[in-house]
Amino acid sequence: MLPIIQVGDALVSSDIFTERFCCDLDACKGICCVEGDAGAPVTLDEIGGIEDALETVWNGISANAQSVIDRQGVAYTDRDGDLVTSIVNGKDCVFTCHEDGCCLCLLEKAYRSGKTSFCKPISCALYPIREKVFSNGTIALNYHRWDVCKDAVKKGKELDLPVYKFLKAPLVRRFGEEWYNELELIANELLKAGYIK
Repeated sequence: MLPIIQVGDALVSSDIFTERFCCDLDACKGICCVEGDAGAPVTLDEIGGIEDALETVWNGISANAQSVIDRQGVAYTDRDGDLVTSIVNGKDCVFTCHEDGCCLCLLEKAYRSGKTSFCKPISCALYPIREKVFSNGTIALNYHRWDVCKDAVKKGKELDLPVYKFLKAPLVRRFGEEWYNELELIANELLKAGYIK
């Protein structure tokens, strides 16, 4: 049994070291953007970034999604009291677009083409890691299991790619290079001690 792993101010679930994961867009078609009962968790700063990018992506947003944004904005508070991106028909993120049978993020597309400085919510980039912040400031990073990601689990196992390695770039974006280096150091120690493979 793995001990609780602390990296900086974060408590890291052992699953992040032991589970394998690698998004497989060809297989899943980006279904995570249009499934679920709430939008992607966002921070107030991220809402500002999304609002700054809104004019750039507006013409790519569906008429239904534009109507939702006009009515309630780019985000709302869900039933758990969390700020999340607005959704259409109770599930589709308002920033979803469809290309070649795949669901893609308009915010990320605009960022990758150099049109905006905001990429997408960190909660999207970090998936399948979900972040919970406690009242004392401690952060818990947990592995979230979701049936729509079965292809990502399969591909991750085929590549033998642990969650923390697959998510290196977003983890560095969220916590910094120094934090990630400490995470890798701990992973290597756990490997040597036989806690993980």
